[in-house]
Amino acid sequence: TSNEYKRYAIITFTLHGKEHTLNVYQSVALFQNPAYKKHLFLPFLDLTNGQESYSGGRYIDLSTDDIKGNDVEIDFNKAYNPYCAYSNGYRCPVPPVENNLETKIMAGEKAFHKSKNERPVNLNAGQEFSAADKKIILSGDENAILRVLQTTDDKDLRVLKATSSDVKYNDPLIESLSKRMFATVRDPNHPGVGIAAPQIGINKNLIWVQRFDKPDQPFEFYVNPKILWRSKLKRKGAEGCLSIPNRKEDVLRSYAIRLQYINKEGKVIEENIEGFTAVILQHETDHLFGILFPDRLEEQSKESYAPLNDKIEFSIHPTTLTP
Repeated sequence: TSNEYKRYAIITFTLHGKEHTLNVYQSVALFQNPAYKKHLFLPFLDLTNGQESYSGGRYIDLSTDDIKGNDVEIDFNKAYNPYCAYSNGYRCPVPPVENNLETKIMAGEKAFHKSKNERPVNLNAGQEFSAADKKIILSGDENAILRVLQTTDDKDLRVLKATSSDVKYNDPLIESLSKRMFATVRDPNHPGVGIAAPQIGINKNLIWVQRFDKPDQPFEFYVNPKILWRSKLKRKGAEGCLSIPNRKEDVLRSYAIRLQYINKEGKVIEENIEGFTAVILQHETDHLFGILFPDRLEEQSKESYAPLNDKIEFSIHPTTLTP
């Protein structure tokens, strides 16, 4: 997947008179939804489905709390088909070779043979704006600039570090909020190339991003944006933030991403984006998870990356804007 996992445990069990071994995994992500802090992932492939992971790979969700001493109880009836069977394929985890079982486990969902995109995005799952949110939105006219929260203020920081939630795409207040956020990111005294709702005090999944990859480089507004895939190829570039005063540093970001969002008409859109615009989108969607670019620097300081300067060469037209 586009996420990395580490082996958390090795489990053994006996079936049909033979002992089998499976590896259980845990995400290595430093920043993730608190609901998944204890989540364990058990992917496997068995002879009921052959060796084809798209339709045949099966997965079981566990928790670290499920492990009691040296034992864990696993219900194979809860094994489900891969995520990619219900989406675009970018989130399809391939079961590792060590979790291929030379036996049949006649429990749980079997091979998936329907078309992709079978499970639609639930457009009605978003939350409504809270009373506090409405107070911010309605505190001025639609073109009034909003105060941008700062990491130097403890109260602001608590909002900036909180996880945001999806919002109903057709909430009538979104129009007013989007206009005020746009006025804020275009403030001539503190202009930016993107802004997220948490930065003005509202923990909802809404962002503005300047599209440097399009003619005239327009700003675009996204409702409930999700990054479904990130390229392994990364680029390093300088980043700043409207919420972090007097700090600008080089951050590694994926060169290309696949973005999903809801437009004003309620249509789910997916597109591949690369370059500087992809960097901005990664920065702004990080805000929705309470992640700031210094957090990414901390995360990257614990990883090693191989430079490709001697293996790949990028070029750009001399009149092109370079961030």
